[in-house]
Amino acid sequence: MAILIGDTAPDFTLESTEGTIHFHDYIDGSWAVLFSHPKNFTPVCTTELGYTAKLKDEFAKRGVKVLGLSVDKLEDHAGWARDIEETQGSALNFPLLADTQGEVARKYDMIHPNADNTLTVRSLFVIGPDKKVKLKIEYPASTGRNFDEIIRVIDSLQLTAKHQVATPVNWKQGEDVIIVPAVTNEAAKAKYPEGWKELKPYLRIVPQPRG
Repeated sequence: MAILIGDTAPDFTLESTEGTIHFHDYIDGSWAVLFSHPKNFTPVCTTELGYTAKLKDEFAKRGVKVLGLSVDKLEDHAGWARDIEETQGSALNFPLLADTQGEVARKYDMIHPNADNTLTVRSLFVIGPDKKVKLKIEYPASTGRNFDEIIRVIDSLQLTAKHQVATPVNWKQGEDVIIVPAVTNEAAKAKYPEGWKELKPYLRIVPQPRG
């Protein structure tokens, strides 16, 4: 059964490059990114893991814990980690899970039989502090993910979870946002005393809230 946005992220326990991970305990109170890799020692995965490692500080300042998942054996991860550091210029600095039995891949519907019966597609889940799935993205094995986009979406998710706003097309941190239709003009006056730009009654633009 597919995991949908709003579902509780399934719990699991797996070995990783940083020891045993009890998923719900590990992410408790934090945002999390869980993303799968079709196979160790493959070129696209190597570039993805290296780039994600370079984003460590960006994830940390947003309170996000990152976990990678592969269906290969734990002992294979160490050699691959050396390759990642050598070729990408950044050492692995987040847990890489060893889902050798495919348990988590099945729970998260990461294996698409019409693409490949055994390898995972490039699945990525953003999970909130409430352990609910906030975002899911799936790429084919041949296409590397855009992790700058993942950072952008996390910024939007965290902002909109705190304030009654939505983010428009191609929004980036610090840009104007939209007051959600559920907020009346009277309520909006209290929230935004300096006013807003109304293009239509349902489309009210306001500077990004701070704090």
